Amino acid sequence: MGRKWISLILGIGVVFLIVNSVLFQVSETELAIVTQFGRPVRVIRDAGLRAKLPAPIQSVKRFDRRLLVFDPKPAEFLTSDKKNVIVDAYLGWRIQDPLKFLESVKERSVAELFLADLVYAALGAETGNYPLSALVSIVSDSLRVEQIMARVTESCRRSAGEEYGIEILEVRMKRLNLPDQNKESVFDRMRAERERMAKKYRSEGEEEATKIRAETDKETRTLLAEAYRQSQQILGEGDAGAARIYASAYSRDPEFYRLVRTLESYRKFLDEKTTVVLSTDSELLNLLVEGRP
Repeated sequence: MGRKWISLILGIGVVFLIVNSVLFQVSETELAIVTQFGRPVRVIRDAGLRAKLPAPIQSVKRFDRRLLVFDPKPAEFLTSDKKNVIVDAYLGWRIQDPLKFLESVKERSVAELFLADLVYAALGAETGNYPLSALVSIVSDSLRVEQIMARVTESCRRSAGEEYGIEILEVRMKRLNLPDQNKESVFDRMRAERERMAKKYRSEGEEEATKIRAETDKETRTLLAEAYRQSQQILGEGDAGAARIYASAYSRDPEFYRLVRTLESYRKFLDEKTTVVLSTDSELLNLLVEGRP
C-alpha cells in the first residue's frame, strides 16, 4: 500500500513537471520569445496561456513591454562658441521589435548602456551646433532648447529603432549646469546683459517720458491760450454790455445817472477813516454842497 502511494505521488509530480515545462503564462505587461536550442522560433505579443515543447528543447525569454524611463548620468559637452555645459537628460523608451532586441542587446541593462551612448552622441552633435546663448539666456527668443531636444529625440529614435528594436518616445533635458570654472564668466556675462537691457529700457522710458511731457506742455499751453482768449472775449462782451447799459441809462435820465455815479464814487473812496480836502467849487462836492451832482 505504501509503495502504491509513493508511485502515485511520483507520477503526479512527473506530470506536474511535464505540464509546467510545456505550458507558460504571458501577462499583459510582457512580451515573450520562444527559443529552441537558443534560436528564436516564435514571438508572443498577446497575453494568455501558451504551450511549447518541454525544456531543454524550448525555453521562454520574457521582456517588459511597458514604457520605461532611463536617466543616464549627466555629461559635459562643448557649444559652438567653445563653452562647456553639463547636460542632464532622460528618455522614455519601450521594446518595439522583441526579436531584434533579443538579437542585439538581450536585456534591459545592456540596452540602457547602448541608449546612453546614443543620447550622448546626439547631445554632443546638437549642442556643438549652437552657442551657449541658445541654452542659457534672459532673452526668450534666442533660446533653442526645444529645437535641440527635438532633433536629439529624432536622431536617437531612428538609431534605436534600426539597431536595437527600441522605440524612443522622447528625450528631454532635465537640468543644465555649467562647470565650476566657467560659472563665474557666464554669470558676469549674464549680469552685463541684464545691465545692458536695463539701460535700454531706462533710455526708452526716458524718451517716452520726454515725449509725454512735451505733449502735455503743448496741450497745457493750448488750453491756457484758449482759456485766456475766451476770458478776454467774455470781458470784452461784458464791458460792451456795461457800456450799453450805462449809455441807455444816461440817455433816459442824465441827472439821475450822474447822481448814481457820484454816489458810487463816494462809496469807493470815502469811509470813516478817510479825510478828503477839496476846494468848494469841486464837482465832486456839488452833491454835498448844493444837493445836486
